[in-house]
Amino acid sequence: MNENWMALKELGENRMSAVGAVIIVFLVFVAFFAPYLAPHDPLKQNLGKRLLAPNGEYPFGTDELGRCIFSRVLYGTRISLEIGVVVVVITALVGTILGGVSGYCGGIVDEIIMRAVDIVLAFPSIILALVIAGLLGPGLFNVILALAVTHWPAYTRLVRGMTLSVKEKEFVEAARALRASSFYILRRHILPNCINPVIVLATLGIAHTIIFAAALSFLGLGIQPPTPEWGSMLKAGIPYLRSAPFLTFFPGIMIMITVLAFNFLGDGLRDTLDPRAKEMLMMRK
Repeated sequence: MNENWMALKELGENRMSAVGAVIIVFLVFVAFFAPYLAPHDPLKQNLGKRLLAPNGEYPFGTDELGRCIFSRVLYGTRISLEIGVVVVVITALVGTILGGVSGYCGGIVDEIIMRAVDIVLAFPSIILALVIAGLLGPGLFNVILALAVTHWPAYTRLVRGMTLSVKEKEFVEAARALRASSFYILRRHILPNCINPVIVLATLGIAHTIIFAAALSFLGLGIQPPTPEWGSMLKAGIPYLRSAPFLTFFPGIMIMITVLAFNFLGDGLRDTLDPRAKEMLMMRK
């Protein structure tokens, strides 16, 4: 408990990570209470008020169909965070299990898992996600599936490398001497010692996932209109870049702020939880 408190204290002393954490908490608040914060229905069209500049009634203006951009941006926070968190939870869980099994068992099991990792990593992530989304079609579930398929190898390689190191430790040898099962050793001794780097990678992974999801929607293979999603809002605003730049500015700035917040928090977690990163930081000082 004392170590956890010290880690949180050290994380709070990192200004950038603290700023990132505050922004993320604010975004989560917005996502949960979007129906109460949004001044208008994000799907309601009003062609008589199309392409209005930001004003008192519409803080971010209106889009080409007269919908409130501010309300759509708020609801878009829900979609982006949902995709980011769900994809990272799935990929971190699958990747951690496969990496632990691969590193601990070795042999043919290790070969099969790592060759699968090599096959997925042989393709650029965004290209593979585009292919999968194109084959499955647009939609929330298909976007999550496409991104999950392309992101799990990073966790598998990370956990496998750590497992190869941890399984040679004395406490693991002692567990084997006491005839503990492989499942127990993995669950009780090995995977808990791999959790800190996985948390760091997952935090940074949410930022990458949000960008990838927005890119898929921007290309027409992700979340489809009229659902409010930042990437699809960017795409809809492209024809009006000169006459109504606010159509793309506000969803674009939300993507930037969200990604920066998770990157700041991830960097702070890395400095706090990764012993090697802490040692390098102390050497620089």
